Amino acid sequence: MSGKALVVILVAASMVVGTGYLLSENNSFDFAWGKQTAEPGYPDKTPASVSPAAPPQIAAGFQKKPPSDNPVGFMLSKVADQYAQSVRYPPWSVPLTEAQAKGYVGNHYEPVVLPLENEGQFTVTLDKFRFTRGEDILVVASLQGPQVMGHSLQASLENTDSREPVGSKTLEQDGHTGYYQGSLSSDEEPGEYRLIVEANIDGKPVRHASTLTIEPYLGDFEGLEDSYLSNNNLVIPVNFSPQASGFYALSAQLYYGQQPVAQLQAEQRLDRTSDTISLKAHGTVLASKSFNGKFQLRNLQIRQLPALPGDRTHYAFGPDDGYEFEPPDLDDLNDTPAVNPESEQRAALLKQLADKF
Repeated sequence: MSGKALVVILVAASMVVGTGYLLSENNSFDFAWGKQTAEPGYPDKTPASVSPAAPPQIAAGFQKKPPSDNPVGFMLSKVADQYAQSVRYPPWSVPLTEAQAKGYVGNHYEPVVLPLENEGQFTVTLDKFRFTRGEDILVVASLQGPQVMGHSLQASLENTDSREPVGSKTLEQDGHTGYYQGSLSSDEEPGEYRLIVEANIDGKPVRHASTLTIEPYLGDFEGLEDSYLSNNNLVIPVNFSPQASGFYALSAQLYYGQQPVAQLQAEQRLDRTSDTISLKAHGTVLASKSFNGKFQLRNLQIRQLPALPGDRTHYAFGPDDGYEFEPPDLDDLNDTPAVNPESEQRAALLKQLADKF
C-alpha cells in the first residue's frame, strides 16, 4: 500500500472516530450554538404574571424532542433555531454586542505595518480613511528597528486610476515623540487615492502604500428632535441638512451608558423641504430590560445613494461624540417579534428540512 493511500485512510478514520465522539454520551463538550445568556448590564424585568419555574419532575414531561443522531439533521436543526431567533428582529433594528459594535464603526483607519529587515517595522497611521473634500489629511509615521534612516519622510497622494501624484508633503520628525508627521490637502476630486510614504533606510528607498477616499461635502447634521413611541418602536428623528436632493441611508448605534443596545438604520429621500430621517428601535431590543437614564446615538454614518447605476456612493459622518437624548417612558414597548412573512416562511422551510433527517 502506498504512503499516500495510508494517509488518506488514517485521516478518514480520524474523522469518523472524532464525529462519533462528539455525538456520544461521554462527550463532555457542549454545543453552544443554541445557548442564550442574559445580556450584561440589562437586568431582565420579570412580569408579575409569570409563574415560578416548574419542579424538575414536572418540567421533564415538557422537554423538547432530543436532537437527531444524524449530525446533518442536528446541524440543520440548530441553524433553523438560530434563524428563527434572528428573524424576530426587523432588519433596521437589530441587537448589538460589544464585539459587533467595534465592527460597525464606519470610519476607522487600521494602521498599516510594513515589516522591515531585522524585525523592524514601518507604520503609517491616519485618524480616518474617508475625508470630506477640503479637510487636512494628517499623516503620522513611525520607524522601528536597528536600521539607519534619515530625519524626514516624503508623503504623497496619488490618484488610484491615473497613478498621477496630486500632492506631496515632507514629514518631519518630532523631537519629543520620535514620530514623523505632516498634513496633506484633500482638496481634490472625490474618489479613491493611494497614500505613499517614502523613507530612506540603510541607503535604500522604501515605499509604504495605503488607501483612502475623498468624499464630497454632503451636508450637516443638526441634532435630534424629541423621540417618541409609535407602533412598538422608539422613534428617534435625526436632522440632516443635505447639500443636494436625493436618497440617503442613515445608520447609527444606540447606546445606554457604555453598553451597546442596537444597530439602527433607515433610508429616505431628503431635500430642502424634508431634512429628517427617523431611526427606529424596535420593541424586541428594548422591552423587558431596565433603562433608567439617557440614551446616546453614536457612530452616525450617512450615505448618499447613487442616482444612476455606476455612480459612486458618497459618505459623511456625524459628530465624534454623537448625540445624547432622554427617551420617553418605554413601558408600553413589548417583545413581540416583527412580522416578516417571507422570513417566517424561510424559517419554516429550514425546520421542515431538518425534520427530514
